[in-house]
Amino acid sequence: MSSKPVNLETLNDNRVGMEKLALALGGPVPHVHLVENFSVPCSSGPINVRCYKPNTDLPLPVLIYFHGGGYIRGSLDSHHDLCARLAAYGDFAVLSVDYRLAPENKFPAAIDDSIAVFKWVQSHGAEYGFMQDKIAVGGDSSGGCLAIVTAQEAKRQQLPLPVFQLLFYPTTTAYFDSRSHKLFSKGFFLSTERMENYRDLYLNSVAERDDYRASPLLNPDLANLPSALVITAGFDPLRDEAEEYAKALGNCEVPVGVIRYDGMVHGFVSLTAVLPAADKALRQAADALRHCFSA
Repeated sequence: MSSKPVNLETLNDNRVGMEKLALALGGPVPHVHLVENFSVPCSSGPINVRCYKPNTDLPLPVLIYFHGGGYIRGSLDSHHDLCARLAAYGDFAVLSVDYRLAPENKFPAAIDDSIAVFKWVQSHGAEYGFMQDKIAVGGDSSGGCLAIVTAQEAKRQQLPLPVFQLLFYPTTTAYFDSRSHKLFSKGFFLSTERMENYRDLYLNSVAERDDYRASPLLNPDLANLPSALVITAGFDPLRDEAEEYAKALGNCEVPVGVIRYDGMVHGFVSLTAVLPAADKALRQAADALRHCFSA
């Protein structure tokens, strides 16, 4: 995170700052049997991915993971520690996706890439040792939104659904008008001003805020979506919209769990070097997903 005021930051400040933060505050990466980079073919060009496998003895369930970063930053490297921990703790494969970033590639490029990778895993994952009937989606912050939208789009397009949504403090609306946005608009690591800056770099117009792919909480048809775990932070502007999405799923009889870490701020699960709660949350998430995969 850059120390400059938002209005003085460059795009490079933002991107470099996130990579430095991940390097400084991510803990020692646990051993994973196989870590492999490759690319997935897509109509817009190849999409780089990184695969984590705790073992290679058998076909494995797989979590397709979309990193956070406000759609404008983040990478395979910024979320390396997080993905490695999930794979090691859960004994499943993780496929981390390096989707296209805004503003070079604006809405819906990141969504198109996310869905393309999901479809590729369904069609070709067996060749890479993934179990075709045990595919989950997950992500943090903006990546959590991409996971949500991938699940919703799979339903809309009548594709086989992912079996689970693993969501760390996802953004679920592009309006940022919840109570937690007002309570924690500044001074709690992620500010509403910063969120608005990211949104405006990502979307092409104000009208797109109403698109379900930008604001999946606004989608009125949430029935029969995959079960979910939503992990939130108590001092996070995104707290309420994430929990509102979980409530909306529950109202549609979708099995959903919510765990709030009251003393934490946005992005805490990436700060494993300094926050014991980060590792605890990742273990809880991995346990929940492992339980789903074994059902």
